[in-house]
Amino acid sequence: MAIKYNLIEKGQPGVVGGGTKKWYANVAPDGELSVDDLAKQIEKFSALSEADIRGVIIALENVIQENLNNGRIIRMDKLGSFYPGLSSNGAATKDEFNSSFIKEAYVNYRPGKRIIDALKAATFKKADWL
Repeated sequence: MAIKYNLIEKGQPGVVGGGTKKWYANVAPDGELSVDDLAKQIEKFSALSEADIRGVIIALENVIQENLNNGRIIRMDKLGSFYPGLSSNGAATKDEFNSSFIKEAYVNYRPGKRIIDALKAATFKKADWL
């Protein structure tokens, strides 16, 4: 199956009025999967029941949340790594900076080699609804 895309027109960044506009590909999502959907699919490759798999996925979500909130990197072998990031305002001096300068915390994800390789081998198809 191919990754579906649609086209969007974008202007040049930083140019008043958008400058010369060009067309770019944008992923057209082809549905989504819930935890239940994932559990059903994983069950086909496992000796565990759907309910057991669902429990493990939910527990994994809780463990990832807790550890990201404690500043830890979560390395999940071939799946990749999750790690916390911060966005902050700048301070004039190092001594002036305090935690109130931090605007938000967010999650970074770095895919593992197998996921990267899978996307390198992806094919593409223009979405039918365009």
